[in-house]
Amino acid sequence: MKNVYSVGSSELTFELIEQVLSENIKLKLHPDAVQRIQKCRDYLDEKIKESDVPVYGITTGFGSLCDKSISLDQLSTLQENLVKSHACSVGKEVPREVVKLMLFFKAHALSLGHSGVQVLTVERIIDFFNNDILPIVYDRGSLGASGDLAPLANLFLPLIGEGEVYYKGEKKCSKEVLKEMGWEPVELQSKEGLALLNGTQFMSANGTYAILRAFRLAKISDLLGALSLEGFDGRLDPFFDCIQQVRPHQGQIETAQNIRNILEGSEMIKQHKVCVQDPYSFRCIPQVHGASKDAIRYVASVLLTELNSVTDNPTIFPDEDKIISGGNFHGQPLAIVYDFLAIALAELGNISERRVAQLIWGLRGLPEFLVANPGLNSGMMIPQYAAASMVSQNKMYCFSASSDSIVSSNGQEDHVSMGANAATKLAKIIENLDLIFGIELLNASQAIEFRRPLKTSPMLEDLLVKYRKVVPFIEDDIVMYDAINKSKSFLKTYKLEF
Repeated sequence: MKNVYSVGSSELTFELIEQVLSENIKLKLHPDAVQRIQKCRDYLDEKIKESDVPVYGITTGFGSLCDKSISLDQLSTLQENLVKSHACSVGKEVPREVVKLMLFFKAHALSLGHSGVQVLTVERIIDFFNNDILPIVYDRGSLGASGDLAPLANLFLPLIGEGEVYYKGEKKCSKEVLKEMGWEPVELQSKEGLALLNGTQFMSANGTYAILRAFRLAKISDLLGALSLEGFDGRLDPFFDCIQQVRPHQGQIETAQNIRNILEGSEMIKQHKVCVQDPYSFRCIPQVHGASKDAIRYVASVLLTELNSVTDNPTIFPDEDKIISGGNFHGQPLAIVYDFLAIALAELGNISERRVAQLIWGLRGLPEFLVANPGLNSGMMIPQYAAASMVSQNKMYCFSASSDSIVSSNGQEDHVSMGANAATKLAKIIENLDLIFGIELLNASQAIEFRRPLKTSPMLEDLLVKYRKVVPFIEDDIVMYDAINKSKSFLKTYKLEF
């Protein structure tokens, strides 16, 4: 791939997506994709000329207006009006990384050759991506069927010279940027507005952004679980491989292996243990973390199928001589698994906060609230409050968005997925999880110091040396929010070695 990826040359993978984003890879249309797109466009143009049969969204209005016929000389105006009228996303601006993913995913979906768009339209989307011309999209307004109409309309307004974009770090009117680039607004042809607006790219982009974070957060939860186990003077027995093999869930086996690897060479874990059993938040780390890992894997598999699918409507099949108005834009497959992912991520925070609580209760030789002089100092009392607050908030975000539906388009669209709401609340859970994990790191590292001169494993000692350059051991009370934020930032950039 080097510095350029050919859109339409292969299926998307998470490794590819992460590489494109992190290494500033540029895009171009693969010649095979150009051929597929043009073939579909030629077929559609010919079909419109020769057929008197109304075709939804191409020679008719949209939604409940599907019985309104549109004359051939108004087909382009129909598509432009669609983009303008549907640009109803509101709220907070979507992160630019998510906008960039939306452009990438739409270009890929259109490259599959079943959408009836012009080659020029796809190339312009790629131009926006390559030049970091990022349309301003807002996070609310999509019902998740017919796809992500409102946010995708905002995304593609700049193609026709409407709306705003970020370019060179500034918010600008799209007309100004088009002029600066020497580009004319795209004149949308029949069906093109519908092809751009129908689809699940808003849901998919938010979900991909979340799943890439989830892969890492699942590993961080193991790292912190091991560190807290050492701070609590816990037992390694529940992580032995034999007990995992008699209940062989993949995530459970993987988690136990991770903990054993992280603690390899630790003096602390080898010392004699007075307590014969640990609380569930330590003893059941393989089962809890493992279940979340399995859920993350399943969600990733569903999302990957979606990323490599055609999700606009109607769908065009030139070889079969068919134009089918169906429901591939419906976000239910994503909505349900995003709710599942919300639960899986929230549970990692839930058990993390319980470990924090165990560490500050003055158990197993640790001082109350992890300070040498409690009373004068409150120590780690209130960080646990903060973690508990965010854990509770995450439970609220676990409300099942996919179980809701509100009728739209005068009853024509009578069941919607709410997949966009399921997708956007993942970011809020992850934001809380970053902070909860920061609090666990703050507490577990503090607890370790009360176990000295014993050493933990080389991996964790290396972690602690680097962490102490950012957040020192707390002797007396300090302003805590600063330490929590620094701990969060440390974990987001720490290189994981397992």
